[in-house]
Amino acid sequence: MAEQTEPQGTLTTRTLTMPADANGAGDIFGGWVMSQMDIAGAIAAVDHIKNRVVTVAVNAMRFHQPIHVSDVVCCYTDIMRVGTTSVTVHVEVWVLRNMLGERHLVTEADFTFVALGPDGRPKPIDKTALTAETDQ
Repeated sequence: MAEQTEPQGTLTTRTLTMPADANGAGDIFGGWVMSQMDIAGAIAAVDHIKNRVVTVAVNAMRFHQPIHVSDVVCCYTDIMRVGTTSVTVHVEVWVLRNMLGERHLVTEADFTFVALGPDGRPKPIDKTALTAETDQ
């Protein structure tokens, strides 16, 4: 399988890693990375379906390379599926080493979100409110 050289999807968030984000081995803590991915996925889901969402599942999480302090973490999102009440977003994390170095794919996963109504219960997604991306 050929190594992926370009991000897939839309750049949704970027942030600089700091020493406080590191684990005991000096790499960025996987839970911190996952939270950044969850934030990016939720931003993409809300933008796409125009509704509040909550995370219900994370599938196929893969860590390809470690992330280091002073790497810029870039989360790219791609809407994979829109169901009756849920939306699945593929999130790729690419880093720029030392803020300006080479770009590397480091982590990816599929996040599933459920649309919520005002009562906090799952709500059917209004397909007429979907962004123009669906028509492409």
